Amino acid sequence: MTVVRIGHSPDPDDAFMFYALTAGKVRAEGLEIQHVLEDIESLNRRAREAELEVTAISAATYVLVADRYRIMDPGASMGKGYGPILVARAPMDPREIPERVVAIPGSHTTAALLLKLYCGDPPLIEVAFDKIPKAVLEGQADLGLLIHEGQITHQAMGLHKVLDLGKAWEHETSLPLPLGINVVRRDLGEAVGASLSDALRRSIAYAHAHVDEALEYAMKFGRGIDKETCRRFVLMYVNDYTVTLGVEGRKALERLYTLAHAKGLIPAIPPLDPI
Repeated sequence: MTVVRIGHSPDPDDAFMFYALTAGKVRAEGLEIQHVLEDIESLNRRAREAELEVTAISAATYVLVADRYRIMDPGASMGKGYGPILVARAPMDPREIPERVVAIPGSHTTAALLLKLYCGDPPLIEVAFDKIPKAVLEGQADLGLLIHEGQITHQAMGLHKVLDLGKAWEHETSLPLPLGINVVRRDLGEAVGASLSDALRRSIAYAHAHVDEALEYAMKFGRGIDKETCRRFVLMYVNDYTVTLGVEGRKALERLYTLAHAKGLIPAIPPLDPI
């Protein structure tokens, strides 16, 4: 039996999406699945070496790995009118952002690319995504770029939203914001790639059909958030675009790469041939 390692983040939304595959509720015929849980920037780095057969990556990182990996049609994390946010210890005029130190969760995350698209080139420090609120509160950075559940829990930490990059994107494009995608190594071939995409789609469908069961598993990765906050966050990002990119999802990826290329932030527009 062929072993396939699937890399994904130890976060509630990824845990929810992969629950059925992890628990054996869904199987990929002839393949043994091994799960590798790491934060998204670590997975971005591993993808650059093509280490894992299947992995979640930031949409921004696909530009660097498109020759070795192919986008999977299921599994995308897209927000419609919401996305990464910039927060500070006190209210701040967004026009000050380019002059302020920003803590980011990784230079190859989509959040970091969006920051450059909308805020120019502020001074940056890289901080583990779950340590960013603390870095801002303790004064290591003026602003923090929050991904994952920090987008909806920042107020409870005493942080103030300065700019919502998801809203900025929607205002400009009227499209969903592509943040994360799953990719499969091209050298596995069409049949294996299609089988893995089918298994992931069935895993997502199982979670949507058994929300409370899948949430119980996802809660293990919730970093202390309550069940209803976990439910809200998970269903924000495991949505219709996660089941299939569809026409709108593909357009969103095309727009992201086109805008980034036009501003000189990426060297080329990668191929979009999802499987």
